[in-house]
Amino acid sequence: MIWADRRLCDLLGIEHPIIQAPMSGSATPTLAAAVSNAGALGSLGCAEMSVEEFRAAFAEARALANGPINVNFFAHISPRADGGGLARARDFLKPIYAEAGLLEIPPWPQTIRAFDATILGPLLEAKPQIVSFHFGLPSPQAIRALKAQGAVILSTATTTAEARDLEARGADAVIAQGWEAGGHQGRYLSDQPAQIGTLVLVPQVVDAVQVPVIAAGGIADGRGIAAALALGASGVQMGTAFLWTDEAKVAPARREAMRRAGAGDTAMTKGFTGRPARAIVNRFVEAMAPHEDDLPPFPLLDGLTLPLDIAGATAGAPDYMGLLAGQSVARNRQGGAAELVETLAAETAAAIGGVAA
Repeated sequence: MIWADRRLCDLLGIEHPIIQAPMSGSATPTLAAAVSNAGALGSLGCAEMSVEEFRAAFAEARALANGPINVNFFAHISPRADGGGLARARDFLKPIYAEAGLLEIPPWPQTIRAFDATILGPLLEAKPQIVSFHFGLPSPQAIRALKAQGAVILSTATTTAEARDLEARGADAVIAQGWEAGGHQGRYLSDQPAQIGTLVLVPQVVDAVQVPVIAAGGIADGRGIAAALALGASGVQMGTAFLWTDEAKVAPARREAMRRAGAGDTAMTKGFTGRPARAIVNRFVEAMAPHEDDLPPFPLLDGLTLPLDIAGATAGAPDYMGLLAGQSVARNRQGGAAELVETLAAETAAAIGGVAA
């Protein structure tokens, strides 16, 4: 298909203006490479990787891919102290652990890392073509260093204020993330989540910035892509749609929970990490709801809740797992990632043609 707005395609060096979201833990090098080889942009979520894991994953993806690979990091500020929040969290997690059949809350290393100097050096050595961030952008020095190597910088905005801030700080394109999106909401200028849907957010961001805008949240097929393009977006980012692909790393219990979920079965919760993230509602989300105002700072809670997720995946029991997914989960389709990209491009062309007719 010949896209009318090629700004994003030309910026990223891709054929289709579709980005596979960098879903940490689920987006494998094989998935990213398959998407890239199909003409879209494959991504790796690197926020939970050690330096060694990042090097290995990026090297594998680049070896498999004929096109660019996006690497994604979290740009949050690491908390200095939790004010006793971890101790309180352990107290109200004890009965949840007991319900899940776990005898104790084990100490767990912090897996979500903030972008800092320890990863910047290896990242510059790797020389990725595209680097994206969540929760804002890192230091101006880091952005300058990456851009000096020719890297394209992307980041997520959930409001027009964030979009303008990202553009002013050097983002080459802005991901307008609507309330429908699965996983962590990327809001960073306020502690309160922005409850703005994609349909409303995208045209506002398009009007607010000069750089290309990428729509994200609730987009599951070519009709959604066509709608985003009609609103002025230059492309889309899709996460939940790619969770069903053969190349994604998704535990069988999570796949089954997604298969059963409907559009109204997800909700925003801070119960997994301390920041709002959209997930399929399960027993864990319900049990954590009363404690959402008394959680330790992001991402400290993740070290306490991750063992529940691992135990659930091992036992095939989704009640206490982190079932991150967007409101479009009921629209998911199984198959290969390359096949999905081709289908999405064809559906978009048909939708645009239908509107024109």
